[in-house]
Amino acid sequence: MVFRKNNLPQWRGMATGNSAPGQKTGKSVMSDQRLEQGPQQDLQKDLRITAVTCVKNEGPFLLEWIAFHRVIGVTDFLFYSNDCTDGTDRMLDALAERGVLQHLPNPAEGRNYQMEALKHAATQEVVTGADWVWVADVDEFLNIHVGDHTIPALIAACGDPQAISVTFQFFANDGVDAFTDRPVIEQFNRSHNPDIWCGESAIEVKSLVRKDFPLHYYGAHRPFFRAKLPPRNMPRWTDAAGRAVPHKFLVAANPRRIRKFPAAGARQFATLNHYALRSLDSYLVKNDRGDVNRENRAFDDTYWRERNDPAHEDTSIRRYLPALETEIARLRSDPVIDALHLECVSLHLARRDALLQQPAYQKMRAQLKAASTLPPQEEALLRELDLWEGAA
Repeated sequence: MVFRKNNLPQWRGMATGNSAPGQKTGKSVMSDQRLEQGPQQDLQKDLRITAVTCVKNEGPFLLEWIAFHRVIGVTDFLFYSNDCTDGTDRMLDALAERGVLQHLPNPAEGRNYQMEALKHAATQEVVTGADWVWVADVDEFLNIHVGDHTIPALIAACGDPQAISVTFQFFANDGVDAFTDRPVIEQFNRSHNPDIWCGESAIEVKSLVRKDFPLHYYGAHRPFFRAKLPPRNMPRWTDAAGRAVPHKFLVAANPRRIRKFPAAGARQFATLNHYALRSLDSYLVKNDRGDVNRENRAFDDTYWRERNDPAHEDTSIRRYLPALETEIARLRSDPVIDALHLECVSLHLARRDALLQQPAYQKMRAQLKAASTLPPQEEALLRELDLWEGAA
């Protein structure tokens, strides 16, 4: 794969209402009116927020994720893609031509695709020129509970720190078998107890990072500063309730807690909704492709069970649906973008059908449908207490 260093438009995005420098013109290019952010345009005109993500075969889900993040205030996007076969790269290229995002093939030569991409991203103007940087995956949605439910409202509620770490909430498949071309945030509404996941009170986070953070490097879950940073230069860093993060997390003192801290009370202003499973159809396709972090990684039923606990109902993210649907329609009003989205959906379903011709995937599908919705850790505890027979 040829690595194109930075030959995509350097465009600040929806906040300006302007087309990209050097943007191509023609019937397939969306009008300036279509490219504008819409409801958050005035709010975002002075704050540049860049989202960075790595993808592989996420075609059917791209427009929802981009539209959602535009609604909550993201102005710029930097996508890295890995050897896609479902139209993801073609969709991203088309959106890049229209100034919606920047798209680069992943520069990784080793196996740690995401970390090598983040290292490269830290050199790109779309990141270095941003007021805030948000590193997240395409199955993660920042659900903001305060103010007008945008990233600037979250920043203000937290007191404008130099970093904000937002706690995950893992949303279950909850018996949804078939892929449908509808917003993920509409379809999946049940999760584990938000304060406890797999028997632990500490839950992983993702982080918003301000431009003056004393950055050593970006991690997938958090930024890192140099080990010998003087105490006076320590960053102001909060959870999503505006509280200072635990000191051991701040200084990365405990390898087991390097990307997580206790969840109780940490989500007053925001939660990170994580839809790692989606439908059973999509999970089978995901299992086939591995993920962007480790080549050829496969997900076993432990991964599924840990994320398929439907004990708690949470529909709060549905507040975004009207604005989200408007923004998706804005993107799909370009006939080329609409056709590419439909192609991604078709290829996603075709891959599902091909997988289900294989006995191994037929067995996997049956195994997942029959699997307990209790995480393995909770099952082990119940068995230890001799309570499993009644709970099963």
